[in-house]
Amino acid sequence: MATQVTNYKCPACTGPLHFVGASGKLECDYCGNSYEVNEIEARLKVQNEQAAAAAASANSRWDMGSLTEEWGGENQGMKVYDCPSCGAELICDATTAATCCPYCGNQAVVPGQFSGSLKPEYVIPFKTDKEQAKSALLAHYKGKWLLPKSFVSGNHIEDIQGVYVPFWMFDCEVSGHMEYAASSSTTNRTGNKEITTTKHYEVKRSGTLSFAKVPVDASTKMPDGHMDSIEPYDYRELKKFSMAYMPGFLADKYDVEAQKCGERMQERCSKTFEEEVGKTVTGYDETSLRHKSISVKKGAVHYAMLPVWLLATKWNNQNFLFAMNGQSGKLVGDLPMDQGKFWGTFGGLSAAFVLLTLLFNLAIGLTGGSMALFCLVLPIAAAFAVVMVLKGQLSSVRPQKAAAYIAGSGLKLTGKEDIFVRTSTSTRVIEAKDRK
Repeated sequence: MATQVTNYKCPACTGPLHFVGASGKLECDYCGNSYEVNEIEARLKVQNEQAAAAAASANSRWDMGSLTEEWGGENQGMKVYDCPSCGAELICDATTAATCCPYCGNQAVVPGQFSGSLKPEYVIPFKTDKEQAKSALLAHYKGKWLLPKSFVSGNHIEDIQGVYVPFWMFDCEVSGHMEYAASSSTTNRTGNKEITTTKHYEVKRSGTLSFAKVPVDASTKMPDGHMDSIEPYDYRELKKFSMAYMPGFLADKYDVEAQKCGERMQERCSKTFEEEVGKTVTGYDETSLRHKSISVKKGAVHYAMLPVWLLATKWNNQNFLFAMNGQSGKLVGDLPMDQGKFWGTFGGLSAAFVLLTLLFNLAIGLTGGSMALFCLVLPIAAAFAVVMVLKGQLSSVRPQKAAAYIAGSGLKLTGKEDIFVRTSTSTRVIEAKDRK
């Protein structure tokens, strides 16, 4: 009896392989492929080496060599405002009046003396003003049918504040190896039979992709989704940090270390690498990822202040935060939904769609089960789809990848193989009613 080797997976379908003494090969019961033992061992060795490289990369540290300078004597006359509600520490010059916390909307902010911390390397100055931020927020409300009217009238638009949000910026190089199962099919008809022939392939890609200054916000008060969603920033306007850009604005102190933020950055860059490699697998009807091994080579870290307009508001005991890119003007923030409007709209649309389909049914003469499906199920499903689209308009905070920060000429492929594996056929008998 053959000894089962379940820790070896079939490269074509990932099913378990077992050794067959008669052939002297490892065979897959699922797709029927067979492999030489040394071939599978070589594959396993490569995968183990790639996993070890990824682990070694994860255990390395970012280059913090350029982040040694403190604010030093430049903090003379600086103030720090402490919010007793959410704990935010907001830095500004002595002439800036801080009347409320931009993160939670709390009115009680307490001024104190600023103590030094790491000095930012870079800053992108505010390019938009408060009036533009207010206009963008009002425009954000428009066209949102399910938005409660009381929410719009109850917002404190005058409380919009400009804040320099702390960001770590990371340089890195991502490398990896991806394996896909791919197939192309052709269909021919012979008499009353439809025969589909499918060619199966094993597709391999290896490559590297460099990134420059991928931003990750360094404040626990700021939801990561908001900061991701207002990207990207135009780094052509990135300037050496100077206190001259501070008057009139607040600046949040970072409270998340670079090493911690780097974990989220690596996830974004790895997903972008996977997406870019996937674009090189073309010419097939279907593809599916079977194996991936991705490692990140850590590079330099930079510390920057990026401009954000913030409005924190409360409605029905819920907190809502809106953020606008102070450079590009892109604004995001999830909005509440009026439940009464949701169900009222759904009911009204359902009734209208049912009536329309009933009238249409009278014209075409459907009967029985077809009539029930056409006049009831489909109209109600269509009405539900419409209200879900309207609900989706209320959400604008979405995770982002790192494609905007790809450096150099983009993906560099270091390996590319498209290997034919096998051919399969399937036959379907065409029913008389479907024949033409």
